[in-house]
Amino acid sequence: MVKIKIRTGRGTGTKEIDVGEKSWAGDAYKKVQDEKKKQAANKMVHTGRGTGSKRLGDIPDVKPRPSTEGRTRVTGRGTGSRKSKDKEA
Repeated sequence: MVKIKIRTGRGTGTKEIDVGEKSWAGDAYKKVQDEKKKQAANKMVHTGRGTGSKRLGDIPDVKPRPSTEGRTRVTGRGTGSRKSKDKEA
């Protein structure tokens, strides 16, 4: 459990609440997104500025992100670079 502060009353007050696992970013969000997609497979979504539509079940699943290990990363406003490290290291 993590305690976070939230704003109340038009931003004039705060209150601390306990939060379990956050699922709004990264791999946790992808799992939540997949579950929502499975439940709503027959719903229609609009595409292309509202000119087209598809069933949610027809949209392909998201592919996993490829590893960046060993690739060059740009650092310091584009003035330097370094090799990416392994995630476990």
